Amino acid sequence: MTLQQLRYAIEIANSGSMNEAAKKLFVSQPSLSNAIKELESELGITIFERTNRGISISVEGMEFLGYARQIIEQTELMENRYTGKKRSPIYFSISTQHYAFVVDAFVNLMKHSDVSEYNFSLRETQTYEIIEDVRTLRSDLGILYINESNYKHMNKLFSDSNLKFTPLFNTDPHLYVRTGHPLAHKDVITQDDIVPFPYITFEQGENNSLHFSEEMLSFSQIEKNIKVNDRATLTNLLMGTDCYTVGTGILASDLNGDGLKTIPFESNEVFTVGWIAHKDRRPSVMASKYIEILNDLVSGSYFDLNHFLL
Repeated sequence: MTLQQLRYAIEIANSGSMNEAAKKLFVSQPSLSNAIKELESELGITIFERTNRGISISVEGMEFLGYARQIIEQTELMENRYTGKKRSPIYFSISTQHYAFVVDAFVNLMKHSDVSEYNFSLRETQTYEIIEDVRTLRSDLGILYINESNYKHMNKLFSDSNLKFTPLFNTDPHLYVRTGHPLAHKDVITQDDIVPFPYITFEQGENNSLHFSEEMLSFSQIEKNIKVNDRATLTNLLMGTDCYTVGTGILASDLNGDGLKTIPFESNEVFTVGWIAHKDRRPSVMASKYIEILNDLVSGSYFDLNHFLL
């Protein structure tokens, strides 16, 4: 087993494709494939499962890659310390539901990062994809919520995927509307209040179960519903119409401006927003910094961490 083989395996996992990894490593695809086969044969495990659709990381491979990343990180630290050799780019990836505060924290991470070269990724995506991204090590962290309605299903998925959920904060559901919205003057919103207005929700694709719904409330009788795929579209619709959506109540003012406001929704449900990470993968330095920034961002607010769903 060589360091080069470890670097090859890590790049394949980061790229999600043997061909893409070969291009980035400047080696031929057959040479890369043979190197991985030799590594798997030596260790007696299957790191990457090959299918007609491409490759996926096996359960054994996830554990192996966790160790491989630690070895390469420590090797590069030694090389940098004693030979002055330049370290390879820092990799860090987040998959998240569509939260402005996640982007705000990401911006702060970039501002305070003193590394000279990095490859960062921020994916706002569907709930099921978040879990898959972290399970397959495509992302270091996933950010989503659980509540009384979905926590049994979600925790089973976390357990089956060898993931750990760590809470950030608890919150009640809030309505998001433009500042000139007919409901903007109200202190609390009821379900009767929202009946005339269109409800914007995020598309969940094939996995459109209520367990994966990103919006914190599902209403049985909604006559006007608009589905979107990205937060920019949602924000433009909120700013330009009388639509509404439901979320955490956090607004990142630097990113959203002053055109939106949030109003508490009358509900007995409590929602726990948190992050997931792979149990077999020690958080990288960059992931730890990002988690620290997230905690600082929410620590000064009213969110309650005394009770959260397990």
